[in-house]
Amino acid sequence: MNTHTPHQTLSLRRNLGIIAHIDAGKTTLTERLLWKTGEIHRVGEVHDGAATTDFSTIERERGITIGAAAVQAHWAPRDEPIHHLTLIDTPGHIDFAIEVERSLRVLDGAVAVFSAVDGVQPQSESVWRQARRHGVPLIAFVNKMDRTGASFERVLTQLREKLRATPWALGVPVGTESQFSGWVDLVDRSTVQWDDKGGALRHAWTADEAAQWLPQREALIEAVADADDVLAQAWLEGEAIDNAQLRAAIRRGALAGAGVPVLAGSAFKSKGVETLLDAVVDYLPSPVDRPAVVATENGTDVRLPPDPDGPLAALLFKITHQNHGALSFVRVYSGTLKVGDALASSQHAHGRRVSRLVRVQADQTHDIKQAVAGDIVAVLGWKDAVSGETLSAPSRPLLLDTIQAQQAVLAWRLTAEKASDLIRISQGLASLAQEDPSFRVETDADSGETLIWGMGELHLEVMVERLRTEWGVNIRTGEPRVAYQETPKRAVQRVEGKVAKQTGGQGQFAQVLIDLAPREDGEVTFVDRTVGGAIPRGFVNAVEKGVRAALGEGPLGHPVVGVEVTLVDGQTHVKDSSDMAFHRAGSEAVKAALAQADTQLLEPVMEIAIHAPSGNVGDVVGDLNRRSGRVASIEDQDGQAEVLGYAPLARLGGYTTSLRSLTQGRASSDMRLNGYEAAQTA
Repeated sequence: MNTHTPHQTLSLRRNLGIIAHIDAGKTTLTERLLWKTGEIHRVGEVHDGAATTDFSTIERERGITIGAAAVQAHWAPRDEPIHHLTLIDTPGHIDFAIEVERSLRVLDGAVAVFSAVDGVQPQSESVWRQARRHGVPLIAFVNKMDRTGASFERVLTQLREKLRATPWALGVPVGTESQFSGWVDLVDRSTVQWDDKGGALRHAWTADEAAQWLPQREALIEAVADADDVLAQAWLEGEAIDNAQLRAAIRRGALAGAGVPVLAGSAFKSKGVETLLDAVVDYLPSPVDRPAVVATENGTDVRLPPDPDGPLAALLFKITHQNHGALSFVRVYSGTLKVGDALASSQHAHGRRVSRLVRVQADQTHDIKQAVAGDIVAVLGWKDAVSGETLSAPSRPLLLDTIQAQQAVLAWRLTAEKASDLIRISQGLASLAQEDPSFRVETDADSGETLIWGMGELHLEVMVERLRTEWGVNIRTGEPRVAYQETPKRAVQRVEGKVAKQTGGQGQFAQVLIDLAPREDGEVTFVDRTVGGAIPRGFVNAVEKGVRAALGEGPLGHPVVGVEVTLVDGQTHVKDSSDMAFHRAGSEAVKAALAQADTQLLEPVMEIAIHAPSGNVGDVVGDLNRRSGRVASIEDQDGQAEVLGYAPLARLGGYTTSLRSLTQGRASSDMRLNGYEAAQTA
């Protein structure tokens, strides 16, 4: 029987993410956390394609995390009660940044994993900034301490310099590289020794160890006291700071974002996993430690603490399709969600009903009857769910901030090898777009081809591979064609278009005179200035249709824009004139006028906002210039620069990949169509 009050129960929960640069060891660490907590009884390795959280076929084949996966675990440090942990293992590749973004949107804390060999890597910086933007408290875990070239101190330095963080090293590694065997715990005044099988033996400091390590413990106390008034007062008054006091002060500082507790270990060798689990409970927030969520009710902001008895407010933050159907992941911020509940939805006027509610363990689900504030669960069976929708009680509809997806930057053409696959391709694309807000599908208005938009080449490769494996379709991909346009260079007047077929049977006769002039605004307009009924109104409409049809393809083979066509005069025949004749005459007049006016090729120009470290600005600008681009402005703030520029779309093939390579993955870019300009000659 549960004797805890709802507030106490919530305080025993930890919702956390594992975030890092690709290959820093996130998934391996998650696997060891599950093993140490007894949730799994056999360790699966990433390189063998057997990790619990990398359960999709593509993840196992590629050996990388593609989708954020949720797992549950339980841990009780020292003599404390058992805590319930919900962990989300997130991808490390920048192409799947949406998975990190929406995970951090709903999580209470995170463990940032760094390689002791590689230090603070580019994507580490990106996910760190994402976490800070969401105000998520962090713990740092320096992994791979057993590898050649490992350096705990170097990572601490890079945390300060690259991430502008205040790291609090909670201990000192015993040995390094192949000699890495333990951890001096400065908080608990003890030393942990690990064996090669992941076993741990902790002992209190001996007199010699105390003499050696107490100065470093005092330095830690002084560093934490700089950010905590309670500890500072006790320290200044000369009190002996016990373990509980120091632990409480570190927790307060970590929750406030004033400092980052740092630990070290080797996930692959199962070293440091238990100390990290203790730190998760000790220093990461429970739902009650986080600020009350802000929701909008009838246009007014209301603050909702995590109260199971409060009004229901939940955010649907992720959708996946697994063997047992569509899974809609939900974070409950306030109130209680029960099986059978009718819900109001911010995206569907008719609302929703909860038929099945489950806890998720990677690719497994376990039915539950209800979820309360602070829970992360999933609802089965919602086929039309939308990522970012708010769920609330019909009697009190609420609206939470939605999830912001980054703008897709790269597109491929996609065609079916067999016409019989078209329906399945359409269904597959709809499913993938529902799961991933950063993946977009559209039809090219000019070519009629299907375009798939994503965050990069790997992102699109994975989506195409999923279509092939999960939907069993054969498809071809290619780069999208650039949609050029053309416009007249000069005005021409009284150009004739004439159709005259009057020999034998029903004839065809129409004559029109038009003026054609460029327009700077890019619009296409048709004006009738005939007088005296030279051309009847019905035939004028036919002329306009013929004119617009002819403007669909100019002398250079592209749509004509930025033009005004004026019908100034014409002739009809009592018997032989018809709509068809005037349609053709209008078309012929435009073709002749464009030939006289000469046309200029226009190309789409993209506005590009590039976010890069200040030290890479020269390389970024040089690359933009080589692509016939131009820089409009450069703003520098806290070591990060934003470069605003413009470049022809035709010169931006592979730009995202090139930019990342140029800046070692530290830069990102957003682009949108700025307009059309005269095409540059090579």
